[in-house]
Amino acid sequence: MTSRPRLLLPAAFITSLGNNIQLLGAALLLVRAQGSMLDVGWLFIAVAVPQAVLSPYFGRLADRFDRRRLWVTCDVVSAVAAMALPVGLALGISQQPVIYVTNFVLAIIAAQFAPASAALIRERVPAVDLRSFNAHYEIALQSGMLLSASLGGIALQYFGPRPLFTFNALTFALSAVLVVAVGAKRRPAEELPQAIKRDVRPNGLPLAPLALLFGQGLVVVTVFNALLPVLLIGEWHRGPAVLGVVDAVGGAGFLLAAAVYRRSTARIGDLRLATGGFMVCSGLLVLQPLFGVPALMALVLLGAFLFGQARIATRSLLMTSVDESRVGHAFGVANGYGLAATIVVMLIASVVTGHTDTRYGFAVLALISVLAAAFATLRLPRRSAVEEPDVTVLI
Repeated sequence: MTSRPRLLLPAAFITSLGNNIQLLGAALLLVRAQGSMLDVGWLFIAVAVPQAVLSPYFGRLADRFDRRRLWVTCDVVSAVAAMALPVGLALGISQQPVIYVTNFVLAIIAAQFAPASAALIRERVPAVDLRSFNAHYEIALQSGMLLSASLGGIALQYFGPRPLFTFNALTFALSAVLVVAVGAKRRPAEELPQAIKRDVRPNGLPLAPLALLFGQGLVVVTVFNALLPVLLIGEWHRGPAVLGVVDAVGGAGFLLAAAVYRRSTARIGDLRLATGGFMVCSGLLVLQPLFGVPALMALVLLGAFLFGQARIATRSLLMTSVDESRVGHAFGVANGYGLAATIVVMLIASVVTGHTDTRYGFAVLALISVLAAAFATLRLPRRSAVEEPDVTVLI
């Protein structure tokens, strides 16, 4: 069977689309029912806790077992779990408990999916294509986020939550079909008919600061996505459609970032792009809630553009920081740290916002993000040699 790693791109797009519709819809239902940042914060914490605890262990599993089968299993179980939310709402079960429980279960599955998907990419994509594939992978993820925000917000406003959550379950099923079609792992003789082997030597960068940078990206995205509906709907009294448009603008910024990433990294390198991008983007968070919706859109576009390039660069560096057999562990550690930090930052931002308003929640997120990025930068060596993966050709 021929391996087709490019099928992982539409699978990632579909999964991202469904996941973000699920979380966006659940957050909006809680904001409408409770109107509290803390309630939304608890939802994101319920999603983060199992991933923070289980990701390092599940990362090791991704290095021991067939990564393609793990991805497919995660999708199938997620499809079943996701259907529990629309079924529960249809049966009249109390809205808040079923939202928390369903998203908690999906988060446990996501703890295995994140390292398994990263490890599968490193396993199937040739070394020389990793940077390009990571950029396209980020385009797939952010395209899913863009459509989930715009279509999800509008659909929720006009059609209600149940069709939206049912669609999420179907996206998991379709993702599983695509990953099955990727094919089984090829034997060396099939993979290298000309007896040529390409591999990536680890780039020499320490894992801990890269995991800190990658994890901090998770913190920013998760806490920002919790603050945004509270700002727009709870404080500015705008509808879900406006939230969808703002999120779509952010998605567009990510797409632009992915499109120019190769040119940016060729000029300044992955290491500087990762550290500098995260620092500047974190500073922009302070300004976003201060000037109304038009200014928010402009700042979100710029922030997403910088953040997206930093995110792709960090992903590439982390993926090549260890041998291919340990990629699952590396991403498991990074995911675990990022989600554990998300819990702490989410609680702090929720308490601060609850006692003041979202302006201070954004400021807290910005301060913590800048400090984390600065600390990681100080721990990373400043060597041009680590900017390019070492591609070895053995004949």
